[in-house]
Amino acid sequence: MFIVTAKEMYDMDRLAMQEFGLEGKLLMENAGRAVAFKVMEQTSRNEQIGILAGAGNNGGDGFVIARTLLDHGYQVEVLQVVANEKITGDAYDHKVIYEKCGGKVTLYSGKSIQMLKEADVLIDAMIGIGMNGEVREPFATLISLINEQEAYVISVDIPSGVPADEGEDSINAVQADYTVIIGAPKQSAFLPNTASFYGEWDVVSIGLPTFMFHRLTNKTVWQLDNVEKTLPKRELFDHKGNHGKGLIIGGCKEMPGALSMSVQAALKSGAGLITGASSSPVIQMIAGNSVEAMYIPLMDTDGYLNNHSEVSFAIYDAAAIGMGIGRKKITQDFVAHVMKTATCPIIIDGDGLYHLSHLLPDLNARAYSTVITPHPGEMAMLLGVTIREVLQKPFQYAKDFAQTYSVYVVLKGRYTIITAPDGVQRLNPTGNAGLSKGGSGDVLTGIMLAMVMQKQSLLDALCNACFIHGMSADLLVQDQHSEHDLLASDVINGITRVYRAILSSG
Repeated sequence: MFIVTAKEMYDMDRLAMQEFGLEGKLLMENAGRAVAFKVMEQTSRNEQIGILAGAGNNGGDGFVIARTLLDHGYQVEVLQVVANEKITGDAYDHKVIYEKCGGKVTLYSGKSIQMLKEADVLIDAMIGIGMNGEVREPFATLISLINEQEAYVISVDIPSGVPADEGEDSINAVQADYTVIIGAPKQSAFLPNTASFYGEWDVVSIGLPTFMFHRLTNKTVWQLDNVEKTLPKRELFDHKGNHGKGLIIGGCKEMPGALSMSVQAALKSGAGLITGASSSPVIQMIAGNSVEAMYIPLMDTDGYLNNHSEVSFAIYDAAAIGMGIGRKKITQDFVAHVMKTATCPIIIDGDGLYHLSHLLPDLNARAYSTVITPHPGEMAMLLGVTIREVLQKPFQYAKDFAQTYSVYVVLKGRYTIITAPDGVQRLNPTGNAGLSKGGSGDVLTGIMLAMVMQKQSLLDALCNACFIHGMSADLLVQDQHSEHDLLASDVINGITRVYRAILSSG
């Protein structure tokens, strides 16, 4: 599934018409009928359906929806919310066809709002993806009226008032119960301040060739079928060396559990051999939790790792650092030492990201791949911006950082965005609020380390790790846990169910 900006969607429509001869009227017909059939799944013929049609493609879709529903025996009224002269082009043609088929169009006025109050279902086809800036009249009033009604609200492509792209802050928009997205989801379907306006949503195809999406966007949603296609299978004669030797460096006297959870998650996710590295007291506290792992003691000062330890990376296929190591200056020196000497891919998480904020120039000097795993607060710290700014434009900030420093960025959130150094972006849809607990990030880092060492591209590995992490939480809250009581250690145990589900369906 692709993710698009408004411009990318407009460019696809334009190319479809100019280069492939797909007429705009046909695309509008396809869109409207596809939405109408989704509407039929959500409604019944004894319900009164009111359709609010604006100008442009969104309004044109509304007329096609109305005609299709009318043809299938539904009770339909269309309220045209713009002046007649604004209904032009393909939208005008479909309005005429609807009227010739016996459909009635009422022009919006103060007296016509009774339709909103009497409808069981309201279909919002007013504005579409062209929304920019503040909502003007009459849409501002209509949005308020729609949101006041008890009717079930279905938006066409995007709730009116919601921008397609990231970057907007204050939103006045239709609160949809259900949105039928046309062609591909827009960025705003995944942003904290706009996603909730969509309600539940589905995507319908209008006949645009798939290769056009590949041509015009590099943003996709990573789904189960992607995992099934890319997750490496175990072979009959495999041995532990085939599945990677990983090193996990972390833990301090106050936070020994962070290292323990990463080690357990890496082992559970399929790593061949895992070594945990920390101070001797930390190792003594956690070694019994993962008897399958090996451990090496590192030099510490008052319980915090320092840069006097010699770590040989030659025998490791990948390493992770930062989970629970603390924020002391001596630890920053150790992180800098690891970044300069590690001869393998490294994942930097947790307190390692705090230290990274002082070591950004060292990223470009690395000859091996680097993965960072910030949440929005850590991303804001690395960028020198506010958390609010990161939440408004997560796609752009992640992409800029990845390209500037030649790293992989895993920007964690309800929808985690994975960005490669070349700007390719993938979004993970799995996971729930139960992951909003201490230790969840440590578990994800362990899964990532295991995935990075398997036979798959680094980008695929990171996407699969995020999917598995979130899917474990999703499966657990279905029948064993709630989002309140779910713990990071539960997520580790749930990895078994994820693998069984994926491998049995592949």
